[in-house]
Amino acid sequence: MSTCATDSRDLGEPLPGTAATARTWILLEQPGPWGAEALTSSHLDPALGRALRRAAKGTGVRIALIRRPGRHADFGTPPVRRVFAAHTVPGRVWLRTATTSDPRRLLDLDFDALSRGDHRTFDTALDGRAHTGDPLALICTNGKRDRCCALLGRPLAAELDGSDVPGVWEVTHLGGHRFSPTVLVLPYGYAYGRAEADGVKEVLHGVKEGRIVVDGCRGSSAWDRPGQAAELAVRRAADEYAAEALAVVRTTGEGPRWEVTVAHVDGRRWLVTVAQGASLPPRAESCGASVLGAPAQMDVVAVRELGRVAALAS
Repeated sequence: MSTCATDSRDLGEPLPGTAATARTWILLEQPGPWGAEALTSSHLDPALGRALRRAAKGTGVRIALIRRPGRHADFGTPPVRRVFAAHTVPGRVWLRTATTSDPRRLLDLDFDALSRGDHRTFDTALDGRAHTGDPLALICTNGKRDRCCALLGRPLAAELDGSDVPGVWEVTHLGGHRFSPTVLVLPYGYAYGRAEADGVKEVLHGVKEGRIVVDGCRGSSAWDRPGQAAELAVRRAADEYAAEALAVVRTTGEGPRWEVTVAHVDGRRWLVTVAQGASLPPRAESCGASVLGAPAQMDVVAVRELGRVAALAS
């Protein structure tokens, strides 16, 4: 059976520069079934879902629903929910956690502050604290968005959960379902596509060591898509995989061509030329698409190391 994911894989569509963009993620536990627009089509109060979506719009904060792997029978509203918040910009990365019996408390959050990396509003509104457990592996399983997420994502989540891999959650939407199974790993915010269980285990092991695995990586959600491709290209060129060693500090130009400056904490800098191309031949960009398309892809044209400047402040 041909799906958008098999077409993307068979046609060799590149992964770098395809991750969802979010400086900060808010994840709210919501068991049970999810609809295509999960914030407003699940057991979460749809009025609250709409209010949260409005509050986060344009702030750089992305809200998603999560649930534990397994069967998702319609058991109604849980009495207590887990909430996570993660900021993904290097140098200020954090992962906070809380529980709440009233998800309306999320409306007390200052989303602009969260986007800047200030977690005090999360701690105050929800009695939040630092997450001291294992990294989170969020696997998109929402078949109402695209059947590939259910056909490929749910078995991966079940396999990892059955292997006692900690920190595994199902999530509503990470974008790019044609790259299913798609995974977001927090706290650092790197996304992966066409994931397999052994690869996810390797990624999580790397995160525990403060190291980023670039194989199968779509990019860091902290950057826009040209920045994602540029940062991954510098990691490979410089053989640098420390999680917070690199940052995108400047992007000039407009599509279809950008000049992206990537800085190392030790003062080294690189100028990366990124051009937007098209993935050909045309293919279905999702299983529900009625017409074929040529998805945009980020092509790294050149990576040039510049002179060293003063080291980045920690």
